[in-house]
Amino acid sequence: MKPIDIWLLVYPGFVLLDATGPAQVFATANDEARDAGLPEPYRIRLTAPGGGLVASSAGVGVMTAPLPRAGRALAGATLIVAGGRGLGGGASPAQDPAPDPAIVRWVQRAAAGMDGGLGLRRCCAVCTGAFVLARAGLLRGRSVVTHWMDAAALQAQHPELRVLDDAIYVKDGAYYTSAGIAAGMDLALSLVEEDRGRGAALDTAKRLVLFFKRPGGQRQFSSELLAQADPQGLHGRLTGWLRPRLKRQIDVEQMAAACAVSVRTLHRRLRQEAGVSPAQLLLRLRMEAACGLLERPGMSVKRAASQSGFGNEYNLRRAFAAQLGVVPSAYQQRFG
Repeated sequence: MKPIDIWLLVYPGFVLLDATGPAQVFATANDEARDAGLPEPYRIRLTAPGGGLVASSAGVGVMTAPLPRAGRALAGATLIVAGGRGLGGGASPAQDPAPDPAIVRWVQRAAAGMDGGLGLRRCCAVCTGAFVLARAGLLRGRSVVTHWMDAAALQAQHPELRVLDDAIYVKDGAYYTSAGIAAGMDLALSLVEEDRGRGAALDTAKRLVLFFKRPGGQRQFSSELLAQADPQGLHGRLTGWLRPRLKRQIDVEQMAAACAVSVRTLHRRLRQEAGVSPAQLLLRLRMEAACGLLERPGMSVKRAASQSGFGNEYNLRRAFAAQLGVVPSAYQQRFG
């Protein structure tokens, strides 16, 4: 079989693991195939505008080839855009300017004809690489994911996207996006599984000492409501009122009264400010509290359930399974 070309797009200041992590997954899949007496399934190339040595944000440089011309050179290939600063992921242009227009135009040309089966076979992004695909107009109306710290900015800049805040990686048609940094390796493993089957991908994961399917989503690695709203807004004021009262039985009427608004106004403004209902906000705050408690030495699941407002272990287990995809004891083993 003809090897699949993997083009990893980088630029000055890219996140090293966004590119080298997926590259190593594909290289390890090649090792597995070679050890089994089979042809190597992947041909891996790093590319950048102009080619040559490109420095990552870690200060480590990588050698790259110039951007290939769209067309035959990319036919049937997989493109992966690495994340990093300079892609528009900041809260303002001063914090993180928009992607280089030359890179955006090249990605547009590279992806041209994909829907008709021409050119690239797959177009992928790791972390804030999703901002490049979005700016190129490739993700319109699609489900996407990026690093949890940048999800709100991506949604605000591109309201035409369905930005998911918890997935490790997402496939929508021929377009793939992943959460931050190490999640690029999860994405690459999924591509190996797609290309060569579950067994080959599992062998690759074993050799890399990685989860084949990582338990839970990226919320387990973040503070759920970090900097999500203006502290002086209704969402911020309600959050401040709820946090010291999480152990109580609280209904929406009490929340509305605490904010001096009607129940209807409370629902409407919370949706506008944070995209949640009052009940969802209360659940998320209790989840945040439970996670913090379980990270403390000597904390039992029973005590964490009681102190975070879930009441008992059963309710806490149900919430963790639904929100994080793991049970409390597994979370505690990983982060406690």
